[in-house]
Amino acid sequence: MLRINEDIVIQDWELTESFMRASGPGGQNVNKVATAVELRFEAARSPSLPPAVKSRLKRLAGRRWTKEGALIIQCDETRSQARNREIAQERLADLIRRALTAPKRRIATKPTRGSVRRRLKAKRARGEVKALRGSVPDE
Repeated sequence: MLRINEDIVIQDWELTESFMRASGPGGQNVNKVATAVELRFEAARSPSLPPAVKSRLKRLAGRRWTKEGALIIQCDETRSQARNREIAQERLADLIRRALTAPKRRIATKPTRGSVRRRLKAKRARGEVKALRGSVPDE
């Protein structure tokens, strides 16, 4: 069971962990022990997440979201299998917490009259500088 906040708790059946041998440091231990973890969260089928949160989570997950609607998080940072499990679960919880907050709506604004004037004045001045760069006629 993974607690996200007071309201949202992810049940054990929604999470699947698989372990594999990790790359990187670890000496001969890296060839013997499966320390890397792949955490699979069935997000699309999860009853604990509202539909709006699921859609934001899908956008935040990017390539980690599968066609079946599962979110896959991999971790092979440490030599310890238990620590890699904790890191993967923390990453999942953090991603879901980020998906819980709805983005603020953008309010469209018009540029001020003064800023439009300044922009056009700067464009005219730049155009004049460029016009003076032409070749000098012979007399």
